[in-house]
Amino acid sequence: MRTLPPSLLGRRLAPFVVALAVGAVAAAAPASAEPGGAFLDRLTTIDQIASTVPANGDVNPYGTVVIQHDEGDLRQGNVLVSNFNNGQNLQGTGTTLVQITPQGGVTTFSQIDPAHLPGPCPGGVGLTTALSVLPGGWVVVGSLPTSDGMSATARAGCLLVLDSHGTVRETLTGDGINGPWDMTAVSHGDDTDLFVTNVLNGTVAGGGSEVDRGTVLRISLERHGDRPPTRVRTTEIGSGFAQKTDPSALVVGPTGVGLGHDGTLYVADTVNSRITAIPHALTREHSAGTGEVVSAGGNLNAPLGLAVAPNGHLLTVNGGDGNIVETDPHGDQVAVRQLDDSGDPPGAGALFGLAVAEDCDAVYFVDDAANALDVLH
Repeated sequence: MRTLPPSLLGRRLAPFVVALAVGAVAAAAPASAEPGGAFLDRLTTIDQIASTVPANGDVNPYGTVVIQHDEGDLRQGNVLVSNFNNGQNLQGTGTTLVQITPQGGVTTFSQIDPAHLPGPCPGGVGLTTALSVLPGGWVVVGSLPTSDGMSATARAGCLLVLDSHGTVRETLTGDGINGPWDMTAVSHGDDTDLFVTNVLNGTVAGGGSEVDRGTVLRISLERHGDRPPTRVRTTEIGSGFAQKTDPSALVVGPTGVGLGHDGTLYVADTVNSRITAIPHALTREHSAGTGEVVSAGGNLNAPLGLAVAPNGHLLTVNGGDGNIVETDPHGDQVAVRQLDDSGDPPGAGALFGLAVAEDCDAVYFVDDAANALDVLH
């Protein structure tokens, strides 16, 4: 694996700060997903594409999403990445989104000023793994802010809606948005459904004890041309997920989400090292609780980011050991590959957001041990 110069390497305060987008941040899998075989079997090489550290020094890359269409300053095939820590490495204070080309070109898409937002965002700005790009170039990113990088000061945050030039045009708060941690989205014409995990429902008050109040929200949006999309409805479709604060991890709770072609929403239940499934996620009117257990234990070790592979399998990256695991919808763990082996224990806390490349022959992922975007191909 190619590495960055030492001057660009930066490690997080914590060995394991849960995030996902990745997570995993993933759109719905195509209905024509090819059957059989492990997607990871054809991917053998890991390369570092670029540093994710912008000019202001933000570190701890979290959200990862592949841009599907040219719009404004966004370019098709590039990867958008959100940063959770500031230049002083304080968690929950990162304010930047960077756009990275597959060849390694890096630009700052947005540097958000918490003091000049168009609406409320309780606590400020600390960009999480909750990251999606909607039709029209609207970017939605979660914020779980702290004032000093510690869980005791974590606040509810919001979803920030940016236009295709990186300007924040709207904030979404309340109606269950409380520490938005990861997200995926699916759009049909002018309508979009966001699926957002939330990890701060009673978590800070729990003082490190497990609190089973993590949620998954379906937030329905309607697009209006050049105006920011409006929230039509919020429905809680998942609840009761384990979450907790941790002195070395800020918050641990439900993270990556991915939508299967049959409308099932898959959730990385990080605390319990398992993947669960919420059926009828696009249409259900009530919470499914934590859903049905798809797979637990085995190679799953605090799964964070989650994405749906072209064959309909689930890709998750582990917060505990730096591995990526492929699980089929029946729960069989069909492949595992180590993406990061730095630190002690190897790979712990290095992986967060991941996204399948546009041509479906690679997986992009952020490596927090090096503050970099890497690719498995």
